[in-house]
Amino acid sequence: MQTVKQVGVIGLGAMGQGMAGSLRRAGFEVFVCDARPGVAEAFAAQGGVACASPAEVGKSCQAVVSVVVNAAQTEDVLFGAQGAAATLAKGSVFVMCSTVDPNWSVALEARLETLGLQYVDAPISGGAAKAASGQMTMMTAGKPQAYALCEPLLQAMAASVYKLGDSAGAGSKVKIINQLLAGVHIAAAAEAMALGLREGVDPAALYEVITHSAGNSWMFENRMAHVLAGDYTPLSAVDIFVKDLGLVLDMARASKFPLPLSSTAHQMFMQASSAGFAKEDDSAVIKIFPGIELPPKP
Repeated sequence: MQTVKQVGVIGLGAMGQGMAGSLRRAGFEVFVCDARPGVAEAFAAQGGVACASPAEVGKSCQAVVSVVVNAAQTEDVLFGAQGAAATLAKGSVFVMCSTVDPNWSVALEARLETLGLQYVDAPISGGAAKAASGQMTMMTAGKPQAYALCEPLLQAMAASVYKLGDSAGAGSKVKIINQLLAGVHIAAAAEAMALGLREGVDPAALYEVITHSAGNSWMFENRMAHVLAGDYTPLSAVDIFVKDLGLVLDMARASKFPLPLSSTAHQMFMQASSAGFAKEDDSAVIKIFPGIELPPKP
């Protein structure tokens, strides 16, 4: 079995940057590409190779990990004017880490097969800190031969690599269900903090009590810390949950399955987006609530 030594990472955002660093620490030669000027070069200055396009990444690598925002960007990474699909050698593997419609992921696997390329449906979770430390979660599905080629690099990037099926789609379905919970939890956390502010409760005291009580959630603890700091620098933006909860509802609608909490949370993120907070941190969904004074940024 071929041993992968050169790995490409396309998309050096909050998660991709850390994943590329984990691969570098594990001894892989990492080729990187990002649409933003200077980002790939900054990474490569510490070790690795900066590439001008996905096509250039594909020329040098047996495996390419795509960590872009959505299906449209993934399409461009693969099949755009400078796409990697045309330059990857037959038998190479494409690891797709975006949150997408599972049916689109199934179709992508079939498209890549016609080109002689292997595919792993591999959405990710855990946040930037876990990506940087190689401790994130990967929800994967793919054929055994694709796993055999990319298993070492998956293990380098994640503490937990769940194998959910032998063909694409299952990984994306589980990620979408995770995003259902994540989005609902953020919306609920914002609603709870907003009520506390409206009722005159000290927000720092409320945060301390809730994070040590049964009502706590990972999202309350993580995102309401942003609210307390008055810092809405986007680690995950409001519009990410407009997209992801939209995918949740699309998946459920296809089988006429009711999702009342998801629907409400989606409307909350839509309201925040249309109010001008689309590119702010997703905790900015709290800004839709009237009559509250949010903690200022120091």
